[in-house]
Amino acid sequence: MGDQIALRRLSVPIVTGTPQARESASTGQYTAAGQESFQALLESKLQGSGVAFSKHAVNRVAERNIQISENSLDRLGQGMKIAQKKGLNDTLILVDRTAFIVSVKNNKVITTVNGDELKGNVFTNIDGAVIV
Repeated sequence: MGDQIALRRLSVPIVTGTPQARESASTGQYTAAGQESFQALLESKLQGSGVAFSKHAVNRVAERNIQISENSLDRLGQGMKIAQKKGLNDTLILVDRTAFIVSVKNNKVITTVNGDELKGNVFTNIDGAVIV
């Protein structure tokens, strides 16, 4: 009988610390209990900025812990306008130490790289670069 009690105790999950992220069945987004997903948070910040982020770019921002302030979003938007005026399509936009690869015609950030990973990186399939 003592073995049965020990087995039951081992099969009960023990939860401590910060709640684990859970995937929502309806959206496929990961959230911690009571918190909105990173994608939803980023999208709410981007509303009105005129800059859209692809799903891939949102994942890179989260994975690489890239800090995006309202100022950097404004500068990114300015860089996109400059690229559009010059007739560029796929552009590298540098904002401080963060690189954004942008599809100007779709008004969308394709991917992003932070300052620590810029060194030794090669950017291909771009037709211009804008530094803002």
